[in-house]
Amino acid sequence: MHDVSGASREPARPVLLREAGSRDLDSFLRCLDVVARERRYLAMVEGPSRAEAEAFLADARARGMVQQLALAGAEVVGWCDVIRKPFPGFEHSGTLGMGLLPAYRGRGLGARLIAATLEAVAPLGITRVELDVFSTNARAIALYEKSGFTREGVKRGARSLDGLTEDIVCMARIEER
Repeated sequence: MHDVSGASREPARPVLLREAGSRDLDSFLRCLDVVARERRYLAMVEGPSRAEAEAFLADARARGMVQQLALAGAEVVGWCDVIRKPFPGFEHSGTLGMGLLPAYRGRGLGARLIAATLEAVAPLGITRVELDVFSTNARAIALYEKSGFTREGVKRGARSLDGLTEDIVCMARIEER
């Protein structure tokens, strides 16, 4: 699931985007944990352990994952990644995931991260990028539509957490070649 809404108006430091590296793992995990604990944007409600993250990232990178990070100084304040599907006939497809710390939302950073990530996956032959987003996350849905994603369907009543049952909107962007 994806996190781009709920912008805080705290002062934010200048942000640079770049490809993720192994040196970023601890800062990325802190960022992921903050977003997950909001319990509103991601499927997980807390970040994974370091060992779980290392195993997941090793598998995802072996499949051609592209991960762009947003950094304020050395701190990861957001990410966007696309993980290629592993099955024959689906290698042209990938799944997008992203998140931003609250102080960095509503500033155009999500659009920058998506654009950089899509640009990085294009040479890999990934022409279909799909995502799932909670229907209550209207700001994220608007961002994805602005970035060329279209709605493909709805998983009704897909999540029930903290007394709230939500639908999930399925979206995709297809690059015609």
